[in-house]
Amino acid sequence: MHIAVLPQDRVRAAPTGPCIADETRALDNAAFADAVAGAAAALHAAGTGRGDVVAVVLPNRVELVVTLFAAWRLGAAVTPVNPALTVDEAGHQITDSGAGVVVGERAASPLVTLDVAELAGDPAAAPEPVTDDDALALLIYISGTTGRPKGVMLDHRNVRAMCEMIIAGVGLDDTDHSLLVLPVFHVNGIVVSVLSPLLAGGRTTIAGRFRAETFLDVVARVRPTYLPAVPAIYAMLAALPADAVADTSSLCLVICGAPPMPAELIARVEGRFDVPLVEGYGLSEGTCASPLNPPGGPRRPGTVGLPLPGRTVALMGPDGTLVDDGPGEVVISGPNVMRGYLVLVDRIKDMIIRGGENLYPKEIGNALYAHPAVHEAAVVGAADPVLGEIPVAHVALLPGAVASPEELVEHCAGRLARIKIPTRIKIPTRITIVDALPKSSVGKIDKPTLRRAAVPTG
Repeated sequence: MHIAVLPQDRVRAAPTGPCIADETRALDNAAFADAVAGAAAALHAAGTGRGDVVAVVLPNRVELVVTLFAAWRLGAAVTPVNPALTVDEAGHQITDSGAGVVVGERAASPLVTLDVAELAGDPAAAPEPVTDDDALALLIYISGTTGRPKGVMLDHRNVRAMCEMIIAGVGLDDTDHSLLVLPVFHVNGIVVSVLSPLLAGGRTTIAGRFRAETFLDVVARVRPTYLPAVPAIYAMLAALPADAVADTSSLCLVICGAPPMPAELIARVEGRFDVPLVEGYGLSEGTCASPLNPPGGPRRPGTVGLPLPGRTVALMGPDGTLVDDGPGEVVISGPNVMRGYLVLVDRIKDMIIRGGENLYPKEIGNALYAHPAVHEAAVVGAADPVLGEIPVAHVALLPGAVASPEELVEHCAGRLARIKIPTRIKIPTRITIVDALPKSSVGKIDKPTLRRAAVPTG
């Protein structure tokens, strides 16, 4: 089934069944299909058709999802724009993607050409759905480490394949209720939190702005079964005071993606909320996830799991041949792999090469996470005139916890070879205690910012 006809299919299956909701609006299947058709009519009247691109500049809300499906009905692609971007940043994405119409709130952005209030067109005037699997569905802009963000081109075949893999890999069905906390300008929020549960016959509730201190009450009220999130969110929830409790028993499964999640943090979350947490690995270029720890086992916390059905994940050596053991580059093949970039820039590797030795930041970070006072940790490389690079760690402590850099160094010393300890060992490396680690708009630890701050001293 093509995603463009999903609204009508859900109406035929259960017209009054719940579909999508946010803090102010709840739509059953029939109301959602009408809203999509009305928005498609409005976009069509504004000149949108097959092969065009629609930019949408909205925070997470029902109308954003409606706009996605309305554009797809017309055979157009969507580029979701982070509403927190500056006019210059958003303007680059809109121009670079070739968007012909920009949906949002005119009061919030001068770039908007079609106000969200104008999407309420006549459903009867909507053209019949375009069902071309090769048509572009999404243009997802990801930040490069150099230059402007680049657009990842995902067609409907990519998106559908990814959803089918998630549904099969996680075991979603019509009883599942997803709680969306991730931004919909990111492919994880679109595919894992919205499209996959809707295609499985389930539903999605869009949470408002995430606040750890109120989130448990949201779960108790909404009663979701399924929560995809990122390590930063789980770290904040695990760090809540012991007396912060609510009924979270509806949750059957929580998923973690984006940066790696240490096994110690996974154990904290599972112990506190009595729900299995499965970690996966992926990237926008692969329409989101590639391997995932199987919810039914065997699960190995701290690893990325097994390839989802329908794709191959392997390691490639420097000479371009596949290898059985690392180090190596992760390579992925399958129907989920993107069609290409709009713009290509180089990606700087996380691996630190210290005097010819390969150091993996995750390994050092995992050692730091094992300390009971550590809330979050990130390790980056800093330039060194003798050794090339040295590891520098940035650590945020749990509320009320106390630990000195020297104590953390001693803690690492029992777990890592000397070259991996991020402190002064013949060279000026260090651990820095910070109040909080910088985050990107999708909740990832902002390593480029940390790299810029990681200038060796002494």
